[in-house]
Amino acid sequence: MTKEEFERRIVEMQGTLYRVSATLLRSHFDREDAISETVLKALSRRERLRDDRAMQSWVIRILINECRAVYRRRAREMPSDALPEPECPPDANPDILRALSTLPEPLRLCLTLHYSEGYAINEIARMLRVPAGTVKSRLSRARAALRAQLHDE
Repeated sequence: MTKEEFERRIVEMQGTLYRVSATLLRSHFDREDAISETVLKALSRRERLRDDRAMQSWVIRILINECRAVYRRRAREMPSDALPEPECPPDANPDILRALSTLPEPLRLCLTLHYSEGYAINEIARMLRVPAGTVKSRLSRARAALRAQLHDE
């Protein structure tokens, strides 16, 4: 894949990168930092990509690692009671977003990748480096937790 093709595909992924980072990080600025670092790392390491068809999964895996690194850095800097509330996009249902934010990260990430981004279970399993059965059980537990939480409200 040429550098221009690689850059074009990265630009096309910006919406996906933002949505995935929003699942893991609360602050808009942290999300932008994670996405910027992801793009830099992907561009500098693009020769390591063995299969061009797996580019999107590969970049998302870099993003997940980078979001976790940003989160760890921020956890050392800021007390947890000072964290800002998650931002709600204008077209989103705030009740669903509030319920989603209470889910543990692995469940929330699987839901976002599967339903918001449209990835298949096998692709998510490859991105998260877990078995496909684990992804299925996380999706099932996340749906059950959301159903229970939204039913209570």
